[in-house]
Amino acid sequence: MTQILKTLFPKQITNTFPGQKIALYVFIPLTLMLIFRSCMHLLAPDGGAQSIATIPLDTYSDGAAANVIAIFSQWGLSQLLLTGLFILVLVRYRSLIPLFYLVFVLEWSGRMAVGHFKPVVTLETAPGAAASLPLLAIALLMLVLSLIPSKRKNEDTS
Repeated sequence: MTQILKTLFPKQITNTFPGQKIALYVFIPLTLMLIFRSCMHLLAPDGGAQSIATIPLDTYSDGAAANVIAIFSQWGLSQLLLTGLFILVLVRYRSLIPLFYLVFVLEWSGRMAVGHFKPVVTLETAPGAAASLPLLAIALLMLVLSLIPSKRKNEDTS
């Protein structure tokens, strides 16, 4: 348990990834997906609420639809800021990748729990909802693999 905590919260933050190489490689497309998701919510005219999440904005009053779009766009900005940290970890602080897998797992499982207790009405299953469980499973697996020390000689890639 102590080694897990030391890996999750290293005393020195370096650009050396301590875990299994596959966890590093999976972190790249995961980060790219987060960039895409955050940009869609921030930049799409409807914040992705209707065009992606299939929330029936056209059945809402103009004010209600505008509020949903504003909330989605603000959520996109928050996601983009978090994604910026994922990028920073990927390119400069790879020793924090296990911690960021944990952050991803906590954020996605938390969103799934909130969505269960406070569901959003959609016309179809939103891609984010459909992908939540598989992405959470992949992230959990990569978290475990990132915590298993690699047998290879780690070299700083800075």
